[in-house]
Amino acid sequence: MEKKKPGTILWHDLAVPDAVAVSEFYQKVIGWEKTGLSMGDYEDFVMQVPDGDQATGTTGVCHAKGSNSYIPPYWLVYVAVANLDNSLEQVKALGGKVIGDKRKMGNDWYGLIQDPAGAYMMLCEQGDPA
Repeated sequence: MEKKKPGTILWHDLAVPDAVAVSEFYQKVIGWEKTGLSMGDYEDFVMQVPDGDQATGTTGVCHAKGSNSYIPPYWLVYVAVANLDNSLEQVKALGGKVIGDKRKMGNDWYGLIQDPAGAYMMLCEQGDPA
């Protein structure tokens, strides 16, 4: 996958205690199809429009456990940044909060922030494509 420009919304997801029930909720309410995504000893879910149209980006419903255990049960938008460390420093300098530690998935680095108004967002520094 090619790197996206800083400021681009990469995807959305939700971390909840029971991703099975919540993914079924959205499947019935919105009509999304779901596909399991192996996380080792459990599955999270990729949710998408039935015809496969990805115009709105990728959406996930995840279990709030393991590396996701500290993530609040809010829909999070993941946004590309040029340099995660610099962005996290700016968050703190401008009155926001960095929630938890930055973490790595594949070649990418992520950090959960809370802005001064209390809203959450996940920042992502994309690594070089594999």
